[in-house]
Amino acid sequence: MATTMKKVAAEDVNVTFEDQQKINKFARNTSRITELKEEIDVKKKHLQNLEDACDDVMMMDEDSLMIPYQTGNVFISHSQDETQEMLEEAKKNLQDKIEALESRVESIQQVLADLKVQLYAKFGSNINFEADDS
Repeated sequence: MATTMKKVAAEDVNVTFEDQQKINKFARNTSRITELKEEIDVKKKHLQNLEDACDDVMMMDEDSLMIPYQTGNVFISHSQDETQEMLEEAKKNLQDKIEALESRVESIQQVLADLKVQLYAKFGSNINFEADDS
């Protein structure tokens, strides 16, 4: 009999338009976080490639050697020092972009945490926002 009471109680919860809007906002933000994290991973791999390139250029012995550096769709040869400077600038720009993306993820996570509190307060165990690992 207690089981039927719980089912009746679960069915008595009305989902208002505002509740549905919150649930939709939660879903959109969860999707956006996933996209941002994937973008961060790609940028971190690119950053690692730039760091490897910096190390390779630094270990070169010949100062007079011209190093091809890709700008857009073309390669332009530069001196070792110019190439090193360009790589450092590219690394700095990429690190700034990664930090901005991570900041956006943190702000979205805060919004999600607030929405969870509000929705769990109303729906209790009748709603589940945890991702399935299966």
